[in-house]
Amino acid sequence: MKERDALLREAQGLRASQRVPDALATLARLEALNPGFGRLHQERGHCHILLRDGPAAIEALREAVRLNPSLPASWDMLEQLYRMAGDAAQAATAAQHLAILKQLPPAVVMANSLLADGDLEPAEAVLRDYLRQDHLNVGALRLFARIRLERGDLAEAEALLLSVVERAPDYHAARFDYGMVLLQRQKPAQARREAERLLRDDPDNRDYLKQYGAACVALGDHEPVIDVYARLLDGLPPTGPEVADLRLWRANALKVTGRQAEAIADYQASLAARPDNGVAWFSLANLKTYRFSDDEVARMSVLEARNDLQDMDRVYLGFALGKALEDRGDHEASWRSYARGNAVRRGLGRWRPEVAEAHAARLKQVFTAKVFAERAGWGLEDPAPIFILGLPRSGSTLIEQILASHSQVEGTQELTEIGRYAAELCGSDADCGLPLDPEALLDLTAEGARALGERFLTETRTYRRLGRPFFVDKMPNNFWHIGLIHLILPSATILDVRREPMACGFSNLKQLFGTTNQEFTYGVDDIARYYRTYLDVMRHWNAVLPGRVLRVAYEDMVEDLEGGVRRMVDHAGLPFEPACLTFHETRRSVRTPSSEQVRQPLGRDGLTQWRNYAPWLEPLRQALGGAVTDYKD
Repeated sequence: MKERDALLREAQGLRASQRVPDALATLARLEALNPGFGRLHQERGHCHILLRDGPAAIEALREAVRLNPSLPASWDMLEQLYRMAGDAAQAATAAQHLAILKQLPPAVVMANSLLADGDLEPAEAVLRDYLRQDHLNVGALRLFARIRLERGDLAEAEALLLSVVERAPDYHAARFDYGMVLLQRQKPAQARREAERLLRDDPDNRDYLKQYGAACVALGDHEPVIDVYARLLDGLPPTGPEVADLRLWRANALKVTGRQAEAIADYQASLAARPDNGVAWFSLANLKTYRFSDDEVARMSVLEARNDLQDMDRVYLGFALGKALEDRGDHEASWRSYARGNAVRRGLGRWRPEVAEAHAARLKQVFTAKVFAERAGWGLEDPAPIFILGLPRSGSTLIEQILASHSQVEGTQELTEIGRYAAELCGSDADCGLPLDPEALLDLTAEGARALGERFLTETRTYRRLGRPFFVDKMPNNFWHIGLIHLILPSATILDVRREPMACGFSNLKQLFGTTNQEFTYGVDDIARYYRTYLDVMRHWNAVLPGRVLRVAYEDMVEDLEGGVRRMVDHAGLPFEPACLTFHETRRSVRTPSSEQVRQPLGRDGLTQWRNYAPWLEPLRQALGGAVTDYKD
C-alpha cells in the first residue's frame, strides 16, 4: 500500500507541475503493480483532460468508476466530458450517480471508496468515527459489516447485518449480504430462508436466485437447483462466463442426483461457453467414469501450456489430464500431470503440518481416560447420529452408501456442525482450521454438553428428509473431535474407516478437493505426516474410550462385504438387511468425488491402482515410515 500511495502522490505532483507525460509514465508503473486501483485511473483521467484528449479521459474515468463507484470527482468529470461530446444520455447517467453520492454522508462515501480500493483499515477507521455520531445509520452499518467481512471477521459481519435487517426489513441489499455471510458461516438453512424472503419481493432477481441455489446446494437439496439454473439460462446466449458458470452448477446438481448423461452434456456446454474453464474439464474427470477423447486431451494440453492461464485453471487441468492419461495407461505422463497440479495447488495453500502435530499432542494431554470417567452420563442419550470419519479417500462414501441402503438409516453429507462447535468453543487456526485451545472443552458443563447435543440434532434436522430414525454424518475430519462427540452424544455410533496408507495416499494425491478443504493432500510429505498423525490420534481415542469407535478396514470390506456389513449394523444396534449388500442399486444424492463409484458394485481396483505408480510413490512410502505396516494396529 505504501508504494502504491507513494506512486499516486508522485503522479499527482508531476501533473501539478505540468509534467503530464511523466505523470502518465508513473501511472503506468503504478498500474503494473495495482491494476485494480480506481484512483490511479481517476488521476489518469485528470492527465488526459490537461492534454485535451477527451476520449482518453472518458476511457480512464469509466475504468475508475467501474473499479470504484464511490469517486465523486470521476463522475463529475464524466458528466462534463459527456456534455461536451454531445452525449446527453451518458451525461445524465453520470449526473445521477453523482447526485446519489452527494446525498450520502461524506464519511460513508469516503469509506466506500477506500473499501473499493482495498484500504480496509482506514475505511474502518472512518466508519467507526462516523458511527459514534450516527450509530443507527443502516447504510453505514451495512458498509461496516462488509469491511469486517473483508477483514475475515465473519461473526461480527453476521451480527451487524442481522441488526440492519431487523431495523430495516425491506433493505434488500443488506438482506442479500446477510444471506451471503450466512452461507460463509455454514448456516445454509438460514441463508435459504433469507433468499426465499428476497424472492417473494423480487422473484426474477438473478442474484437472489443464485443465492437460493447456493443455499440449496449447501443443504444437499440438489433437485430444485436443476430447474433454477435452467431458468437462469433461459434466453442467454450460448457463450460467456455467466453461462459457463450456470452450466457447471447445473451439471454438478445433475451429477449428484445420478443423472450422469445430462451432467456430461452440461459440463460440455460449460466448456463450449468458455473453453478454458478448467473446473469444467476437471469436473468431467472427477466423474471417474468419463473417458476423454483424443481431441479433448489435445485441447487440455494446449490450454495447460498457456502462459496467461489462471493458477486454479492450471490446477484443474493438471488433475484432469492426470486422470485422462491414467485411463490410457500412460502412468508416467499421468504422474507428471498430477504432480504439476499438486505443486501449483500446494503453493496456493497455507497448510502447516506442524500445527496438526502440535494439536494432536495437546489433544492427547487434555482428553484423558479420567476426564471421560468424570463426565460419564453427560450429553444427550440419542443413538440417531452415525459418524463416519477417518481420512478422505478412505472409503467413507462407500460405507455411507451401504448404511444408507438400510431402511432405518438416511445418508446426508459431510456435515460441518461438529467442526463449527469445536471452533466456537476453542477458536480455530486461521491456516489449518484446527481448534486452537482444546482445553476449552473441559469448561463444558453437563447442561452445556446436553444442550450442544440437542443443538446438533436440531441443526442437522434440515438435512434429514426421509424421516428415518438414524442418519449419517460422514465428515472425515471429525476424527479430531471424537472427544467432543462423545461428550455431547454418548450414544452416537462412530465408525473409523481406514484404508491402506499407500492406496489412501495415492488416492489423495490424485484428487483435487473443493475450496480450502483437505489442504494437506497436495504434497507427499504433508500426506504422510497427516496419515501418521491420524493414526496417533486414533490410537489415543481407542485407549481412553475403549470400544467406543468401530474400525472399518476398506480392504476387509472388499474381501468380505457381508461380514463387514454385519459388524457395522450390529455396532449401530441395527438389524442386518440384505439391501446393504446391493448398495449400488440405492438411488440417492451423493456429493463426494466417489459419487459414481458407489453406484457400481464393489471391486478390487481400489486396492491395487497405486501400484501402477509405484516408481514415483517411493518417497511416499519412505515418508510414511512404520505406518505402512502398522496402520492396522
